[in-house]
Amino acid sequence: MCYTNDNDSLRIIIFPIMNNPLSRYETMLARLKARGGRLTSQRLALLQLLSVSQGHPNAAQLYDHLKKQFPTIALATVYKTLALLKEEGELFEIDLGSESHYDGNKPYPHPHLICRQCQKIMDGDEISRLDAVLEEIHERYDFQVLQSQLVFYGVCRECRQKS
Repeated sequence: MCYTNDNDSLRIIIFPIMNNPLSRYETMLARLKARGGRLTSQRLALLQLLSVSQGHPNAAQLYDHLKKQFPTIALATVYKTLALLKEEGELFEIDLGSESHYDGNKPYPHPHLICRQCQKIMDGDEISRLDAVLEEIHERYDFQVLQSQLVFYGVCRECRQKS
């Protein structure tokens, strides 16, 4: 459900997800096909990785994982594919200032909870009343929100228990 930072190395933790990975893969693939994007084996592997990962990997983590299978893959291929998926609404980018992380299973805006100690990123999409906030913004300010990002920084349960 997260990526972890073990001081010297980063790991992507991949779990079976609540969404159907095959369905997510097929949806992302259909969007790229409709757009006329090149469907290289490297891009297909990236789609597969995004469809099964419940974490929030960054481009470098995805690249490192794919490089094992495709030693000649370029980091630019990963960035270009991520950009295409984001433009198509099939990938949610979590902009953390110095780097972005990506959510391929929940491509819609939803809150994220980020631990300041271990850097774990958790989904907060079960928080109620967020739709009411968007509705109030529209009603009060006559403003149509096109994109939103809500990030809460704090300390996760595991880190608090270690302290």
